[in-house]
Amino acid sequence: MTRKKMLLIIAVSAVVVLTMATLIGPSELNAKIFFKLRLPRVLTAFLAGGGLALCGMTLQAMFRNPLASPFTLGISSGASLGAVIYIITGLPLAALGAWGASAFSFAGAVLAILLVYSLTKVRKGFSTATMLLAGVAVNFFFSSVILFLQYISDHTQSYRFIHWTMGHLGTVGYGTVLNILGFVIVGTAVVLYLTNELNLLTTGDDIAASRGVDVKKTKRLLFFATSIMVGGIVAFCGPIGFVGLMAPHICRLMIGPDHRYLNAATLLFGGLFLVLCDMFARTIIAPVEIPVGVITAMLGGPFFVWLLLRGSADKKLL
Repeated sequence: MTRKKMLLIIAVSAVVVLTMATLIGPSELNAKIFFKLRLPRVLTAFLAGGGLALCGMTLQAMFRNPLASPFTLGISSGASLGAVIYIITGLPLAALGAWGASAFSFAGAVLAILLVYSLTKVRKGFSTATMLLAGVAVNFFFSSVILFLQYISDHTQSYRFIHWTMGHLGTVGYGTVLNILGFVIVGTAVVLYLTNELNLLTTGDDIAASRGVDVKKTKRLLFFATSIMVGGIVAFCGPIGFVGLMAPHICRLMIGPDHRYLNAATLLFGGLFLVLCDMFARTIIAPVEIPVGVITAMLGGPFFVWLLLRGSADKKLL
């Protein structure tokens, strides 16, 4: 099957799943529920899943490692810490509402990715294992700070933290959809603009530089794109793990490593995947709702182990 046909199948599947997800739910469907609750929630899930998947694909290309993702590299936990600090302190950006949380999440995501990148550059010839260990270390550190802040907060704030850190997609109206859409559009535009550079980066920094790529500038732009998407998504939906790990790898197996096709496939499949996870989370034990982050973690853990066992971390992406 050609890449174009496979991409078409993914696109059609995304449309079918989006339609199904808006029609299936624990409560009786009417116009108010459809337009105020289900449709905004499905669109939020699609945008968040697509954005996280595209971030994972970008990081995997830059680090030349299919185990890289916003979650495994600590970027999600950094964005989470920024949002938690904003929630606790209500710092000067409180007048900006959700955009204040987004600004702090973005700052946390940037801090995390800079820490990981700096740690992997401490020694010459760093390995992918070093990069993953640096990500795990940063992830644990930021997570421990979040737990400390949760411990010293009051009961109301503590409940908000627990609910938020499990990942949630519930929303009323289209405010969250429009906010996330802005971050995803900006980040996606940067990634699409640098499609050829991404293909060259997967061959190695030296080869990419010999082909005319400004490696440092390109990586800075891609770091910005991933950070702004992760920061925006985490600010509104909480940390949803493993979407950025699973979706790009599955798409690479189906459609190949060429980012001219992989970009669109990953964006669509990531959105489709999270919509399915959310549909399962809100219907399997209805009317009780499982946080969507729990579902993705249950799927992502075994998937991560499978990648490790088949030795994918040591294989090139091209």
